[in-house]
Amino acid sequence: MAGVLDSVNQRTQLVGQNRLELLLFRLKGKQLYGINVFKVKEVLQCPTLYEIPNRNPVVRGVAHIRGGTISIMDMNLSIGRSPLEDIKNCFVIITEYNRSTQGFLVGAVERIVNMNWESIHPPPKGAGKENYLTAVTEIENQLVEIIDVEKILAEVNPLSEMISEGVIEDGISERVVQKHVLIVDDSTIARKQIQRVVEQMGIKTTLKKDGREALDYLEGLIAQGKSAIEELILVISDIEMPEMDGYTFTAEVRANPALKDLHVVLHTSLSGVFNEAMVKKVGADNFLAKFNPDDLAKAVNSRVKFMTGEDLLDEDETDV
Repeated sequence: MAGVLDSVNQRTQLVGQNRLELLLFRLKGKQLYGINVFKVKEVLQCPTLYEIPNRNPVVRGVAHIRGGTISIMDMNLSIGRSPLEDIKNCFVIITEYNRSTQGFLVGAVERIVNMNWESIHPPPKGAGKENYLTAVTEIENQLVEIIDVEKILAEVNPLSEMISEGVIEDGISERVVQKHVLIVDDSTIARKQIQRVVEQMGIKTTLKKDGREALDYLEGLIAQGKSAIEELILVISDIEMPEMDGYTFTAEVRANPALKDLHVVLHTSLSGVFNEAMVKKVGADNFLAKFNPDDLAKAVNSRVKFMTGEDLLDEDETDV
């Protein structure tokens, strides 16, 4: 138990410091890739894989691990390249994304490095819209590419973006005609998923790709003499983002007297025992695990009802 608590403490100390730990790995050749350690549950030599009928070509098979059956995806195939060979000598990175566990087959695993998010940058503009990168960095004069895993998962197993019937409050958009929702996420796929959910509610959106860009936008509103509180219903922000992560973004918002009352929801595929401590430490109003359209819609519903005082009316009716 002491070891687990030490691990929690070590990682929660990174909160608000704009830092992360990357697990470095290779696919084919010398190119280095990275994945946030928070999303890694285990790394192991590739176990025996069993084929399943009608599987997605990216899925090399399933493996029985720790009493469960997990799909193993070939990371190289996932990004449009040739399949990894000699898989018995490959490794599997077991991860937890979007409330599910999956494994990624990689050629080799290197080491863990501790970095500052300011050293993580968006992909170069020349990479094109269809690239599988969410960020890049440099370690010891070598380029490290951070793959957009959410894009891979959306292609292998698309998630529904439709809000269930009855979840959207009647007339919700009419109550906030002049306001919008700020969406902050470095993954193009994730931004569009959230945008489509919010727009199903008839509510306008503004999109930013990282915490730095979002903070600059909010400070720009202040410079124009506008009130961010009056402009926005709430902010829905990812945690893992280049330049400035969601924790640091939230801490910066809370430290600014003109922004401190903004309603901030951290929306992320990160999961585990660290979240509650992290959310409290930076002062976020809520935490939502990716990706559930109904949960997002309910969070927006709840915030609009609070802003318009309707939640107080509901309480009065209950008391009666």
